[in-house]
Amino acid sequence: MSGATPPPPSHVTALRIRGDGRVGVELDGDRTLEVPLEVMNAEHLSVGDPVDAQLEARLVEAEVRARLRAAAFSLLSVRARSRRELADRLKRKEFPVGLIERCLDEFEDAGWIDDPSFARSVVRDRLRLRPRGPGRMTQELRTKGLSEAVAREAVDAVFDEEEVSIEALALEVARGWFRRQGAGVRAALRSDAFSPERDKARRRFHAFLARRGFTGSAARDALETLRREPDHG
Repeated sequence: MSGATPPPPSHVTALRIRGDGRVGVELDGDRTLEVPLEVMNAEHLSVGDPVDAQLEARLVEAEVRARLRAAAFSLLSVRARSRRELADRLKRKEFPVGLIERCLDEFEDAGWIDDPSFARSVVRDRLRLRPRGPGRMTQELRTKGLSEAVAREAVDAVFDEEEVSIEALALEVARGWFRRQGAGVRAALRSDAFSPERDKARRRFHAFLARRGFTGSAARDALETLRREPDHG
């Protein structure tokens, strides 16, 4: 039995150069493909040329790749992202996974995405704007799609570069919390005498610092320093 007869090729009915480096390739049946100019030059297409199934598949893939690159650049123009963050956003736009991975490989080679640099940038921002302990920062980086090794290396490197003491950072965060409390809570924390109010205030204090990624010893040291400092309300 002979194979099915391949469909007749389409033909190029018009070529329209866009201002964004792409060419609108108009085909029979009112179909238009937006193809990168370099692909058009490689294919040497002219009006009237036949476009068989294989060539059309190449042109369609070139069109998808161009839209994929544009979408990736658009996402990166908003803010830096990890490779996995970018991949997840592009998958939501329903681009083929294989093309996404090839695109991101290209972006990595060009330095447009760089997970270690991105991780260190996030840590520096957090230290300036929302200080957290090393453990909490590592967890946050992991939620952004960074590996455990990259996350830990970034936290360790930035803490070392910025000469950040975990104890000093815990005290800075604790002071911010302390200033936001009412006079009763501050007095309870400073009290030497046991009371339900003091116990409750200390539990809240330790829970707050634990959520920010600080160890119990760092929290205890911070509390002792706060208790010795004058209360300016």
